[in-house]
Amino acid sequence: MTNETNRTDNNNLFFKHGGYRNLQSFQMSTLVFDLTVEFCKKYIDWKSRTKDQMEQAARSGRQNIAEGSQTSAASKKTEIKLTSVARASLEELLLDYEDFLRQNHLKIWTKEDPRAKTIRNLAYAKDRSYSSYQSYLNNSESAANMLICLIHQTNYLLDKQLKTLSEEFMNQGGFTERLYQKRTGYRKNNF
Repeated sequence: MTNETNRTDNNNLFFKHGGYRNLQSFQMSTLVFDLTVEFCKKYIDWKSRTKDQMEQAARSGRQNIAEGSQTSAASKKTEIKLTSVARASLEELLLDYEDFLRQNHLKIWTKEDPRAKTIRNLAYAKDRSYSSYQSYLNNSESAANMLICLIHQTNYLLDKQLKTLSEEFMNQGGFTERLYQKRTGYRKNNF
């Protein structure tokens, strides 16, 4: 697993793009999406608008990472924007889980709660997968708190990714700047 973003070199006009499946943020957001769908099946009334909102926020987090990565070939600016949308969608989902716990008079675990620490440490397991977290779905309090932990971890990765993307944009410019440099170089050498 890598958290590397899309980079280019001075010989190419387009940024290298894709590879989002290798991003830790994408892998974590996939877990958040899959576990949110399962959470909603078990604990949210199927007629509730909240169910749709939670599933869409989780889906948006995942899909915008992929879309941003794919579009980065032509626009680093759009990649940053879509990654920011992913981050905002997951923040919305985080609030939904906190609301669920509060409205159902369930405990919101602190960062220092041993159960939260155990969940956070699962991120370092090499064989981590959906099944690593499945036992937490057995009751609504542990399920919501587990997903809160995963969302915080995913948001941390997205914050780091956005910082790196911003630095790359400042250092390398975007497509328009690169196109201008290539055109200027072409004119200089051919006219």
